Amino acid sequence: MSILKTVANNSLRPLKGEGKKLFIETYGCQMNAGDSEIVVSIMQQEGYRYTESIDEADIILINTCSIRDNAEQRIWGRLSEMRRLRKRKPSLIVGIIGCMAERLNEQLLESECGVDIVAGPDAYRDLPTLARTAEGGDKGINVELSKEETYAEIAPVRLDKNGVTGFVSIMRGCNNYCSYCVVPYTRGIERSRDPHTIVAEARTLFENGYREVTLLGQNVNSYRSGDVDFPELMAMVAEISPLLRVRFATSHPKDISDALLEVMARYDNICKSIHLPAQSGSNEMLKKMNRKYTREWYLERIAAIRRYMPDCAITTDLIAGFCGETEEDHAQTLSLMREVGYASAFMFKYSERPGTFSARHFEDDIEDGEKTRRLNEIIALQNSLSVASNEAEIGKLREVLVEGTSKRSDAQLCGRTSQNKMVVFDRHDHQPGDYVMLRITGCSSATLFGEVVEQ
Repeated sequence: MSILKTVANNSLRPLKGEGKKLFIETYGCQMNAGDSEIVVSIMQQEGYRYTESIDEADIILINTCSIRDNAEQRIWGRLSEMRRLRKRKPSLIVGIIGCMAERLNEQLLESECGVDIVAGPDAYRDLPTLARTAEGGDKGINVELSKEETYAEIAPVRLDKNGVTGFVSIMRGCNNYCSYCVVPYTRGIERSRDPHTIVAEARTLFENGYREVTLLGQNVNSYRSGDVDFPELMAMVAEISPLLRVRFATSHPKDISDALLEVMARYDNICKSIHLPAQSGSNEMLKKMNRKYTREWYLERIAAIRRYMPDCAITTDLIAGFCGETEEDHAQTLSLMREVGYASAFMFKYSERPGTFSARHFEDDIEDGEKTRRLNEIIALQNSLSVASNEAEIGKLREVLVEGTSKRSDAQLCGRTSQNKMVVFDRHDHQPGDYVMLRITGCSSATLFGEVVEQ
């Protein structure tokens, strides 16, 4: 029996949830999605029952994101909507967990939105106790950050119903302190899980029919547990089975090594796709952002990726309108995009986050209208780059892992290539979890179209 299964099955504590129904709503990144699965596991071991219906819930937990202001505003709006549910069920418990809970715990508890539980990202083991406190009429709060917590031995309850792709958190926290970023303050310092628990979790997924795992961390390149670094961990997971695809997110450009690229090139089942956030193409902006690399370093890493894996897709994150960004700085971001030719990108206006270095030391001096103009230019350029990237796929043979039915038609399936590009194709007799060889016949800016190649 695996480490994970042993822990999940050997809990002898009395169950305190008494069958109450738990609903969890997740906002933000893949790390938050993984955390929600851990939370459900912890609560179920204490006797709570997970429900997909918010109207049935006795306790609602909202797993939050603080990376941008609009993410937090969505949560405040959602809390206002909870009043309707409270009127119908006065005993309803509402909790805010995750990054926003860590950052705004006092404001949440003092608000008129009726928050009963506030739990930071390192306090999830305490949630059953916090829930009982709230049921007794008091506020349940724990926002203490930990230097050790990784939830390594907890078997997550998989909430994604496709049963094909799963996420495995390999580390928590961040030590980079990019000047604009709130993550080190909401998730604490960097710490890595024991590699054997990671491999055990990935193997359990594979044995249960999953065919792809994504290893998650704020900066996976920094992973180290004992003598095991990230390239070695990738190899350990890839060797579970050649039928198990392995992805990872996210890489920091300052740390992506040739050793990692060598491992990626060596294993066919490690996907040829790297998300490498640039944030800006300007050295001046990169310095102010405390990114710890230059444009030249970044482009050298791009060149290294292409030396090892010419077919690797590269995606990125970009920020428009950071503090003091000039028109020339903006132009350098556009030129970096053209030089790299990203397959896709996450693109945002700069959003000042209280408590960060940039909020304390820099003026948010770019008008919102100007931020929007620059962002729109970035988006327009990326749309054309995405079309070009997809058009370059036409005529190629690609192995696709089927994830599910296409939104277009029940007669079609969809799945991803190793390069993380979504392909839609006629179903035939294929099912989710199958590997299918396709010839790419067409594309849009976001999707490829293919036809099955008989083998």
